[in-house]
Amino acid sequence: MTNTERIGKLKKVHMLGAEDLGALLTTLSDGEEQALCDAACEVRREVYGRDVYLRGLIEFSSYCRNNCLYCGLRRGNAACQRYRLSEEEILECADRGYELGFRTIVLQSGEDPWYTDEKICRIVSRIKEKHPDSAVTLSIGEKSRESYQRYFDAGADRYLLRHETINAEHYSRLHPEEMSRDNRVRCLYDLKEIGYQVGCGIMVGSPFQTTEHIVEDLLFMKEFGPQMVGIGPFIPHQDTPFKDEKRGTLEDTLHLLAIVRLMLPRVLLPATTALGTIHPRGRELGILAGANVVMPNLSPSDVREKYMLYDGKICTGDEAAECRRCMERRIESTGYRVVVSRGDFRG
Repeated sequence: MTNTERIGKLKKVHMLGAEDLGALLTTLSDGEEQALCDAACEVRREVYGRDVYLRGLIEFSSYCRNNCLYCGLRRGNAACQRYRLSEEEILECADRGYELGFRTIVLQSGEDPWYTDEKICRIVSRIKEKHPDSAVTLSIGEKSRESYQRYFDAGADRYLLRHETINAEHYSRLHPEEMSRDNRVRCLYDLKEIGYQVGCGIMVGSPFQTTEHIVEDLLFMKEFGPQMVGIGPFIPHQDTPFKDEKRGTLEDTLHLLAIVRLMLPRVLLPATTALGTIHPRGRELGILAGANVVMPNLSPSDVREKYMLYDGKICTGDEAAECRRCMERRIESTGYRVVVSRGDFRG
């Protein structure tokens, strides 16, 4: 089967075997790359038209109990500047986001036990009470099923938990011994069974990653059926064990975005900040590879530089309003449009 045939089949039946997926990841010519992205955009337009959805990101704590080898927030990083936003500060950010047209608020942090279930539930419920037409997404890591249920009952709509890699051996090389692939997968299935719109995903080009690992991830995502998939390039952080590792590439990330769009036509697929960090037009190119979500930052500008998952993160000094205007201009330059909407999964 040629790559042209592979792209055509993936567009039509939304599935390929492992060998053909591997070929699409590694053997595309320039013309075939464009054909893959064009096919992804066509499939995305069939479901979501030319709409692109904004998510207002509030990074509310840089503390983390985990020691993942790739992350600048790892507990072993003594150079990390730690902060916590108060409940009122978080709510002020959410209010500002609503004023700017955001109808999804994403609450993201390291795994910080200081924010108890009671605090998280109170924050979620207060946002939902004040802005009932908005969605609240949580991205706060691995929790018990009981905790996930409490957040859901408080009004949380979505949960982002990138699985990073479905290969257990690869997972163990990226994480400390106390973390496991099996528990991460348990969390994802608990979230889905509870009723969240669930997001998983991976870093592209993470240390020790092989094409076979990525194929395994694609097959897992197809089986799991997430409503959201987060795909971004690995970028090293200077204060982690992976500081000297190579970062993921723009090309590999765009290939994977397009393949995910073709495999999961209805998925909500962000063009990530990390993609914009490795290329000036990375997020625009992500939209042109099938993505349909962008996540401008609503965090107070004086803490953004402290939430450094990786080196060189963009947009750390901008005010929320400027981030919103900048993102709208960028999206319009691609021929798509930002809409004021919750932007729910269309099942």
